[in-house]
Amino acid sequence: MAKATLSDAALLLRLRTRQLLLLEALGRENNLGRAAAGLGMSQPAATKLLQQVEDAVGARLFTRLARGMEPTPSGEVLVRYARQALVDFGFAREQVAALQSGLRGRLRLGTVPGALPQLLAPALSAFQRQHPRVAVSVLVETSDVMIALLERGEVDLVLGRPTDRHTDEDLAIEPLLAEPQVAVVRVGHPLLEGQPTLEDLVQWPWVLQPPGSPQRSRFESVLREAGLHARLDIIETASTVATTVLLEASDMAAIMPASLAAHYARLGVLRVVPLELPLRVPSIHLITRRHRELSPAAQGFVHALRNRQVD
Repeated sequence: MAKATLSDAALLLRLRTRQLLLLEALGRENNLGRAAAGLGMSQPAATKLLQQVEDAVGARLFTRLARGMEPTPSGEVLVRYARQALVDFGFAREQVAALQSGLRGRLRLGTVPGALPQLLAPALSAFQRQHPRVAVSVLVETSDVMIALLERGEVDLVLGRPTDRHTDEDLAIEPLLAEPQVAVVRVGHPLLEGQPTLEDLVQWPWVLQPPGSPQRSRFESVLREAGLHARLDIIETASTVATTVLLEASDMAAIMPASLAAHYARLGVLRVVPLELPLRVPSIHLITRRHRELSPAAQGFVHALRNRQVD
């Protein structure tokens, strides 16, 4: 007689919090003794809990090795679930604490620097006028870093560029802003004289985003396609503040979205090099997790984003 398949609800009733904590610890430690010690339980008790989980889901989750343990493919799935459950619970606690302190929820935004002037700033300004008691945090990084944080549930949404390794199976991706990339330098830089070429640009030191970012990858492709194989003198940073400070204090050059470069030009800090770069990067997108419902605060921000007005 075939074994009856349990419904999701029935299976969840068999799983206990201590079992999920053990799965997360085992995925992190790859050692049953250390995982048990970290949770304040004996190794025999941890062994029993793991056996109970494997019996409940009907699959072997970890393979014992000479030194330690490693998750099976089924184990990797359950470890990811346990890890996500802990992240979600931590966020729920933060939201409850925010409500108890008089705030109305919490919003965690991830963004690339190029989204700040035309997307995030006007949308966030409108959002805060309507929801002044929501606690908002903004993390600025490269797209690959931000999407990884989104997948782990550490930000609610991302304003960034999809990378080659991400698909729309797990992420909902909505294009928002396409703009050219420009080269920028300090006021008075020699590159601002005359009509510089791409070959002239590579003679100078650069501040570039770390490898793996869409902008960096495509800039290097442009140089290769132009036959410019000279080794660049590079400082790597994802920080727009660090980039700007380095440019102001040296003869270095950098790549920025046109709107961000225009912002610093209005402040009298940087200037755009008079050269049209053959550099095309993907549009900035609104990126969310497809199978996760947005919090009310995040939904409110998305509404403000889609109805933003830029001065």
